[in-house]
Amino acid sequence: MITIQSLESNWDLIVIGGGITGAGILREASRSGLKTLLLEQNDFAWGTSSRSSKLVHGGLRYLKEGRLPLTIESVRERERLLNEAPFLVEPIDFLFPTFKGKSPGKLSLEAGLSIYDLIAFKKRHTFLSAEEFLKVEPKINPDKFMGGFRFMDAQVDDARLVLRVIKEAEKTGAKALNYAAVKKIIRNNSGNVTGVLAVDSETGESRELLTPAVINATGSWAEQLHPSPKKGLHLRPLRGSHIFFTKEKLPVSQAISLVHPSDKRPVFIVPWEGASLVGTTDLDHENDLSREPSITKEEVSYLIEAVHGVFPDVKLSEKDCLSTMAGIRPVLSEGIKDPSKESREHVVWVDKGLVTITGGKLTTFRILAWDALKAVKPFLSGKQLKGCGDRVFEPLAENRKPLSRPDIIFQNRLYGRYGEMAENLMKKAPSDQLDRIPGTLSLWAELSFAAQHEKIRHLPDLLLRRVRIGLLLPEGGKKYLDRIKDIVMPHLSWDNDTWEKEKIRYLENIRANYSVP
Repeated sequence: MITIQSLESNWDLIVIGGGITGAGILREASRSGLKTLLLEQNDFAWGTSSRSSKLVHGGLRYLKEGRLPLTIESVRERERLLNEAPFLVEPIDFLFPTFKGKSPGKLSLEAGLSIYDLIAFKKRHTFLSAEEFLKVEPKINPDKFMGGFRFMDAQVDDARLVLRVIKEAEKTGAKALNYAAVKKIIRNNSGNVTGVLAVDSETGESRELLTPAVINATGSWAEQLHPSPKKGLHLRPLRGSHIFFTKEKLPVSQAISLVHPSDKRPVFIVPWEGASLVGTTDLDHENDLSREPSITKEEVSYLIEAVHGVFPDVKLSEKDCLSTMAGIRPVLSEGIKDPSKESREHVVWVDKGLVTITGGKLTTFRILAWDALKAVKPFLSGKQLKGCGDRVFEPLAENRKPLSRPDIIFQNRLYGRYGEMAENLMKKAPSDQLDRIPGTLSLWAELSFAAQHEKIRHLPDLLLRRVRIGLLLPEGGKKYLDRIKDIVMPHLSWDNDTWEKEKIRYLENIRANYSVP
């Protein structure tokens, strides 16, 4: 396992932040032959990049706000990811019901969806009459119901997306280390960057690493390393929260896009990993960013109200929630009062070898990566950048071996999440680990693989990000922890005492941050 002490001293480029933006920069820099290191103070995808709405989308609402360039970027990047990362980024059909006298109306939605399709060069929406719509979703609110649209977007396991991108970077020589915080940017007498002070987030071991160029991709934490150079423009941390239900409690066959009955904000109901996800809120987050974010009771009530607005006969309460999830969006603000009207554009700041990039969306991470790299190029000692526009993901071999089970959906899922390593995962998996974990789409064998190969330092790394069962099972999968221990302990440097401490911390974390308050 890589540690701070085992790292080489000199680097062409150091990237700070292990979310999707940092991972994308690492991937694009390493393909240019730059000796590149990524440092993340927590776990990979610990922040926003494991807490999104799981959508790779064009941002239909940005059209309504007049942000056509952002929509164009998003739709085209969505199409690239669907092509480059099949079975990880997957198409998903959305239904958008319309009601007489309520906004948005049929004409405005038709116009927006037509532009959406035009950007993608594919017609992917159609209008369903009330009768046709009810055949798909018979529980829809019948009051003034006029039918609705079906359109296509895409979804993803966001944390696995980050891991796949990092793996692609590591194949071309990059290094990535989690639980390694950058406490200081080191500069010479002229103010130019010469390195960073890196500290192991747990042992406290520290070390200076030398580099002429640093990219700060820490999202909501960006101003802690690089205060905004523009007067009046600052990061505004906004909390987006979600709740999960079993498919039995909230049965939806396709994703539903709706307007909240109280404030007219867009809300989604999305089938994901065998559960139903409802989100999201958009509120100022005023808690300490170093603490894990969590949902409030008011947000839970708000999201349940949204479900009841479109499915009045589906009886849901707080007690029915399987789990909750909250993330912090790094939004740049110039003082707009309504959080939902803040821009999702990104910015780049440059300061003598320190480049900061923040804002933006998961969907457009490749564009953010190249904007950051173009800004840092003058500090790379004449080294050239190459590969702009190339694939982020190397294509899977067309003649890849069939896995040991015949279920093609099952095989595709593993290849999407693990790339070519799916073969290794299945080849080494004991036969008793080839079944799915009850209530999820994940295999027991994925736990063993992650413990061996994916830099696990703590139990939440394993159960909330590498495999998402902490979100998908009651009490974070508490009833299965004994079996999980038997599977992963041979591959981790933990003794029984360490396991017990990890289990206690994990269950406390689930109760505090992933449950209804």
